[in-house]
Amino acid sequence: MLLAELEVRHSRPIAPTRRLALGQLYLPTDPAPGFGGLLLAGLVGGFAPQLDDEFRDRLDVLLDDVERSRRIVQPRLRYRFQSDTVGLDHSRHKLVGDGEKLTLEIDDHANGLPQILGAVYAAGQLTRAARPGVFRLMRRATRWQGAVDDGLIGFLTGESPRSAGEADEGWALAVLGFSPGNEPSRSEINRRFRDLIRDAHPDHGGAVEDAGKRILDLTEAKRTLLGVG
Repeated sequence: MLLAELEVRHSRPIAPTRRLALGQLYLPTDPAPGFGGLLLAGLVGGFAPQLDDEFRDRLDVLLDDVERSRRIVQPRLRYRFQSDTVGLDHSRHKLVGDGEKLTLEIDDHANGLPQILGAVYAAGQLTRAARPGVFRLMRRATRWQGAVDDGLIGFLTGESPRSAGEADEGWALAVLGFSPGNEPSRSEINRRFRDLIRDAHPDHGGAVEDAGKRILDLTEAKRTLLGVG
């Protein structure tokens, strides 16, 4: 059964310009984030490992700008978002259900960056009531480092822990100073980690006797939330 669908229109690899538009949308979000939000977050998580650190940080900024309906100067992240679809290739992504099992059917024949951007701009077209839950889930998705499989679905729905981290996520959020249930972006986690590591060092006023354990806790908290060493 089709639960959600997104068609992303984008330039072909040989095209001299990078353009992006949206095609067919079926993104139910009631109650938010809904199946539509899960598909959009799945797209972000599925392709995010292809991005380098600079682009991931710029993606975090774009997520914030689109959620808050700020003016987006084009092009952004190398692609110009437009309404005209003439001459553009298309990628079609689906979330399907079979009983209680959910499966992401991701079209990966093209570059991942326009697929991520398509998901972000599609989320910007949702109702204001739906946006907070959807964008929160998309920020969680930026931290995914694995494949597009049941693990990603479980990570997004909260039904399974991040495969790379066994420590409690709530503990990790607390160590880094985030409130319970918060979904900080990858760049927010890295920025908070750097600030707290600096403050914990004795050269910056940290207690000498506590510095070692504090640094170990901060490092483990970052690893848990990002799923990296």
